[in-house]
Amino acid sequence: MAFIVTTGATGRLGGRIAARLAAAGVEQRLVSRDAGRVPPLDRATVVSADYGDPEATRRALDGATTVLFVSASESADRLDRHRAFVDAARDAAVTHLVYISFYGASPSATFTLARDHWATEQHIRDSGLPFTFLRDNLYADFLPSMAGDDGVIRGPAGQGRVAAVAQDDIADAATEVLLDPAAHEGATYDLTGPRALTLDEVAATLSEATGRTFAYHPETVEEAYASRQVYGAPEWQVDAWVSTYLAIAAGELEGVSDAVPALTGRPATTFEELLARMR
Repeated sequence: MAFIVTTGATGRLGGRIAARLAAAGVEQRLVSRDAGRVPPLDRATVVSADYGDPEATRRALDGATTVLFVSASESADRLDRHRAFVDAARDAAVTHLVYISFYGASPSATFTLARDHWATEQHIRDSGLPFTFLRDNLYADFLPSMAGDDGVIRGPAGQGRVAAVAQDDIADAATEVLLDPAAHEGATYDLTGPRALTLDEVAATLSEATGRTFAYHPETVEEAYASRQVYGAPEWQVDAWVSTYLAIAAGELEGVSDAVPALTGRPATTFEELLARMR
């Protein structure tokens, strides 16, 4: 029996996609590191597997037609875990891999983790697996959390712009691809919002939507590293945090794509619309 494997089923994005596939009546196998946290869905079975465990992953993927590959949580060894997952998919003879990548993925991307996404894409290409890449811009749902308790967004983004995309838009687009993967074989889609915003505009929109006062303070690179020392995070993670803003400053996240409307048949969600839904 044909079925789809959906990874990241307990996450915000994978969970959304799994729910949409269930609503469409699709047979699914939901894969999670913690199977006990996966919500019950119609026509879905649950298995536990970690990307870093090749044998468990291969068993989880065995017999699958299409696989949704949600990128692993951020870690120092994420790329190694991604490669292990791709190898397991190849060994399980998966017929199509849909990978959640990142906008502007390249070996020279300013955002450090976008380089890992590019390397993952290359490993998928080298594996010979049929694929589709969904390159998501920064999540619009994440933008409010960029502000501190004082309502100030701090980072070295200058006056760069970001075409952040709503997670529901990504989920809708991914679902369309998963329901007809052959129509999207070999395609790479840039998933963005309908407009690129400066962080000043993000702050102004948050202020209008919430009634609180938000503002953007453009830090220097040195200030950005210093202000994040309080978290005690490892160096690779601080580099990732700071380089997110630097990628905005460099104009690497400002492009607006028509992929969301093309795949879903409706306009991409504006930041204002998303905030209204989040209230």
